[in-house]
Parts: sequence; structure tokens; C-alpha cells
Amino acid sequence: MSLSPLPRPVILDGDPGHDDAVNILLSHASPELEVLGVTTTFGNVGLDKTTRNALTTLALIGSQTPVYAGADRPLLVPRLSAESVHGQTGLDGPLLPSATREAEILHAALFIIREVRVRPGEVTLLPTGPLTNLALALRLAPDIAPQVRQIIWMGGSLDVGNWTPAAEFNALCDPHAAQIVFSSGVPITMFGLNATHQAVATPERIAPIRALGTTVGEVVAGLLEFFAEHHRERYGWEGGPLHDPLTCAYLLAPELFGTQPMYVEVDISGGPSSGRTNCDLWNLTGRAPNAEVVMTVDADGFYALLTERLGRL
Repeated sequence: MSLSPLPRPVILDGDPGHDDAVNILLSHASPELEVLGVTTTFGNVGLDKTTRNALTTLALIGSQTPVYAGADRPLLVPRLSAESVHGQTGLDGPLLPSATREAEILHAALFIIREVRVRPGEVTLLPTGPLTNLALALRLAPDIAPQVRQIIWMGGSLDVGNWTPAAEFNALCDPHAAQIVFSSGVPITMFGLNATHQAVATPERIAPIRALGTTVGEVVAGLLEFFAEHHRERYGWEGGPLHDPLTCAYLLAPELFGTQPMYVEVDISGGPSSGRTNCDLWNLTGRAPNAEVVMTVDADGFYALLTERLGRL
């Protein structure tokens, strides 16, 4: 008789955000994962709203997973936000429950440091926003770098940006933090726009989620329909790409994704290409790869997994 493997301990670090909220739900519907905590940062909206949105999402499923607020601004550059995509609350669209508790007192970076030290070699970090909290943790406690099992980040791009011609939003929000993380030596898997844009939440993919007939299914369908409006107007797409939950899905079903090792360096010049993740696809620099860059996504397989897991909540 074989024993089931222990759940993999993870920390979700994000800026909820519609797709961040779905990532929180997916992780909590997956017994393969042990969510140690949710840490929040500025990004899609300000830190006070992203923290409230994390607590609201957890209240939706009655979860007491602790939430730790972190950075409210980038290390060096002015703060950006994305109300034009996510609305003024950061979770505009469906009616959501009110948060019933507050965030923990401990700063997110200190929580990350504590948990990695308690579980050396075990903790996987799933950042889905600017990398400021991770950069702060690595600067405050350089000893944790070899103790982090893996970082799976939604951010950057192999090719074009979505906030400037060169840069993806999460990378542009704090390019200096991103460069600290990519130069840390921690194993990194990068879900850039080139990958996440393969996973568009079309009406045909939203319909089975609503058909679950549950409160969670109805809320997620509403989130995705609101998220689609911006992408229809700007890009002419049928829906919005569900960026952030791909990080969680990668741990649950890695066979849905194809990756390629590359050296990635973040542009911190402050010029028109600032925030660009320069991915050495053809090994032109001769530098050893520091990341696995996701190249392909089985979108139908991902949405089937997501729908099945949301049905458990």
C-alpha cells in the first residue's frame, strides 16, 4: 500500500485582481497544495484594496488562510495601477461577500522569510504581481535563496508587452525587484504574456463554470465576464486571458505546459524598454539559464482542470 504524497507547501503572493482571485480559489480547491498564506502587494490597485480583495476571496469559501500585507510601492520607480482593467475596487463585477477579518500584523516579506526558514527546501512561491515582496525578503535574508524550492511567477514576456510596447505590467511595476529575483539563484518558472495569452476565457470556456450551479461558479463567471470587457475593447478578443491561475495549474498538471530554459535579464535602465524581460531564446549571450520560460499552454486542458476544481468549492 503506497502512501499519498504530502501536500506541497505554497505561498501565494499577488495583487488581487480578477485573475489573482481565481488563483486563490484554484489553490484552495487543490488538495495537492498546502497554502501557508496569502501575501499581498500593490499592483492592480493599491495595497489596501488588494489586501481586502484577498480577504474577500477567502471569505467567499469560508477559508481562514492568513493574509499578510506587504509592499505598498516599488523599490525605486513610481507606482502604477490598473483600475482601467480591474475596476476601482480591483474586483469589479459580481457581488462579493465582505471580508470578516483583518490581515495579520507581520509584514509579507517577513512571513516569507519565516516560512522558508521553517521549511527549508520545501516552500514554493507563487507570485502573480510585482515581485517587490520577494525582493525584500531576499535582500533582508539572503540565506533563504538556496532554501526556496521554486518560484513560479506570472509576469514578463518573451516578446511584446501589454503596458508599454516592451514591458508586461507586473515586471514594469517594479523592474528592480524583478531583477533581484531573477539574479537570486532560486529556480524560476516564468509565465509571460506569450504563454498566458494562449489561455483566453472565451464565452465557451466560461459557460461550464457558470453551469456548476454554485456560488463560486457564478462569482468566477462574473469576474471573467467583467475582465473580458477590457480585452474586447483593446484587443478585439472574445475574453480576457486568465494569467495568474496558470501558476497554480503548473504544479497540479505540468503536462499541460511546455517550457524552455533561458537566461532572463530585466531592463532597469529607466528608458523606453524599462521593465522588459530580455529572454535569451537562442543562447546568444552564452549565459547559463536562470529560468524556465513557459512557451506552450494546453488551454482546453487548463480550463477543464479549473472547472473541475472550482466545482469542489
